[in-house]
Amino acid sequence: MQKKQQQDQSQIKWISDFIWNIADNRLRDVYVRGKYRDVILPFTVLRRLDAVLEETKQKVLERKRFLDKNNVAEQDGALRMAAGQAFYNVSEFTLATLKASSQGQRLREDFIAYLDGFSPNVQEILTKFKFRDQIQTLVDAHVLGYLIEDFLDPEINLSPLPVKDADGRIKLPALDNHGMGTVFEELIRRFNEENNEEAGEHFTPRDVVKLMAKLMFLPVADQIQSGTYLLYDGACGTGGMLTVAEETLRELAEEHGKEVSIHLFGQEINPETYAICKADLLLKGEGDEAEHIVGGADKSTLSADQFRSREFDFMISNPPYGKSWKTDFERMGGKQGFNDPRFIVSHGGDPEFKLITRTSDGQLMFLVNKLQKMKRHSPLGSRIAIVHNGSALFTGDAGQGESNIRRWILENDWLEAIIALPLNIFYNTGIATYVWVLANRKPEHRKGKVQLIDASQWFQPLRRNLGKKNCELSEADIQRIVDLYLGPPQDTPQCKWFDTTDFGYWKITVERPLRLKSQLKRSAIESLRFASGDEALRAEIWAKYGDRLYAEFPKLKPEIEAWLKGDTGEENDDAEGDEDEGTPAKKAVPEKRRKKLLDFATWQRDKTLIELALLAQQELGDGVFDDHNEFRARFEAVMAKHGKKLAAAEKKAIFKAVSWRDETAPPVIAKRTKLKKDEPFEPGLDGVYLEVAGKDRFLVEYEPDTDLRDTEQVPLKEPGGIDAFFRREVLPHAPDAWVAREATKIGYEISFARYFYKPAPLRSLEEIRADILKLEQQTEGLLQKIIGGVPA
Repeated sequence: MQKKQQQDQSQIKWISDFIWNIADNRLRDVYVRGKYRDVILPFTVLRRLDAVLEETKQKVLERKRFLDKNNVAEQDGALRMAAGQAFYNVSEFTLATLKASSQGQRLREDFIAYLDGFSPNVQEILTKFKFRDQIQTLVDAHVLGYLIEDFLDPEINLSPLPVKDADGRIKLPALDNHGMGTVFEELIRRFNEENNEEAGEHFTPRDVVKLMAKLMFLPVADQIQSGTYLLYDGACGTGGMLTVAEETLRELAEEHGKEVSIHLFGQEINPETYAICKADLLLKGEGDEAEHIVGGADKSTLSADQFRSREFDFMISNPPYGKSWKTDFERMGGKQGFNDPRFIVSHGGDPEFKLITRTSDGQLMFLVNKLQKMKRHSPLGSRIAIVHNGSALFTGDAGQGESNIRRWILENDWLEAIIALPLNIFYNTGIATYVWVLANRKPEHRKGKVQLIDASQWFQPLRRNLGKKNCELSEADIQRIVDLYLGPPQDTPQCKWFDTTDFGYWKITVERPLRLKSQLKRSAIESLRFASGDEALRAEIWAKYGDRLYAEFPKLKPEIEAWLKGDTGEENDDAEGDEDEGTPAKKAVPEKRRKKLLDFATWQRDKTLIELALLAQQELGDGVFDDHNEFRARFEAVMAKHGKKLAAAEKKAIFKAVSWRDETAPPVIAKRTKLKKDEPFEPGLDGVYLEVAGKDRFLVEYEPDTDLRDTEQVPLKEPGGIDAFFRREVLPHAPDAWVAREATKIGYEISFARYFYKPAPLRSLEEIRADILKLEQQTEGLLQKIIGGVPA
């Protein structure tokens, strides 16, 4: 048995090498190396399909003629039955008959007719490959005919039937579906390694996939029963992860004496890699499974999920990380209309708990999509293995999408383990990557726990770098990780166990009272003239026109507008920003700001603010008020006396102009509420204080000072909770501080560096002294040589 397997591998390598050499021999002067696969991969698919359909070709043509004669509209099912496959070709041509065609445009027309004869599923693959776009190039270079000849070379056999000599002896063995799939995957691997820049986007190294498959299946190997299992990858690329997962599950089932039916489901946005994935399944004889692979530029897993109602037993993926999903976000409704129930859930008392990351990186959105497809009512539940980079562990503040996703996962106790992989193990990135393993049927010893494994130093170097990939996981490395994962819970230098709450924290907002002094001095009042914003521009306009602005604004408006538009008459849209930070108009002022500057109502409002402030100055004087509360009360009394009703925004503008912060001033009172006679009061840390005035008691709340606002992270496992932390860490330094309870949020982050950091040991004083003495010896006499010839 072992010998036969070795022969099969030798045959597969021979065929792969042969096809690889076709690319070098025929396409070298026609395409750059990175584009060889645009021709070779679809040609490989065509040759295999052509060979598979050879026996039933005439039967299919007869069935086609019969269906056409009887005006049967829906022919696909009947033609598949005639072919005995999930695909067929109804053209009169085969590759063998095309080989006999003349070169040039006639061959081009016949070849296109041959392609047009394939079934719709094969047509889709060819379309996604953009193979028809290559035909004219191949014809012009006079290589199309040679490619057909090369793929029909009698030295290789891509047929499921053996090639026999005249005596009936097997000359070339048959290539079964699995063998053909292996050949195709080998070609994909070589092309991906050749195109190192793109490989990491679509191709996950097989050593990593093997590890992920084992982590996903081995913990439940003895629970797998005979039956049907569904596997899913929402970013399936060329399908390599699904293939390895399927093989691993099938092997485990056979080892345990079980018969399983495995169905693969995948979605991929890149048309070419989708075509490769679907073609790979067709070549393996898994035509029905190929129907469950969907893809194309309009088939994003995030904005166009094709399996909304499906639940899966096992899910595996390497989603894009560090890649924007802004287009998907806008397709899903954007800020105002986003309502996808996968990403807005009820959790932690919040009926609209948002699992929406920043649009600059959507990797965790793919994980949420998988978690929403878990089986919740089966004994085995669902298991997930997925690759993320380091930002998925800690990016996002408490209450933001990334942190919310980690919170949702950990508080539902779905995360089993995270394994840190070696650096430079992927093709196009050298950054840190991690395998997350999740399940909704955790074994008893994992409940409420998370295992972290640092496998970053377990690898073997490659003899030759493949892009940025300079190492791989050996079988021994994979086994070492699996042994730690499956072993009893115990901490080692490379493995640590945590409670799920160890990663959680409260983010509290620490407030301190605003303390102001006030003074109605002339310069402060005059600044109100430009209170509506764009102070610098308003000051220039005022300096030029003065009081004429109020008397003749309609007349002056065209002249001001022309000045604001600048000499070029073009707008500088990039300058549109903070309206309060205006600059003199050297370039055109953006329309939004210009519109406000040309609104006479804003100038009139600011003039009114000056008049009201001067009115208050007449009664209150221009002395300093050490207590802003007193100033505010007297100011409002003056306004009431003169029948002036000010809006809150107008009072705020005046107070802002004539007041300044001073830590010696009393706190500014925001709210003062009288307590009933027997109403109890419990002092706390929430910024509500008791004030006693004679027999009356008042609850007092202060205005917070935004400049002094701070935040603290309090571990969820802090003894005594937030209050104990606050009394110990904050009040000794800021006795007037309080906690803004309504702003408190829960966050989660997982810091691998903190848990596995190994500080470099400090050198001893003796070692440092020895180095200094050595340097002194090396430089002894050097100074004398440099300045020796210079006279004193």
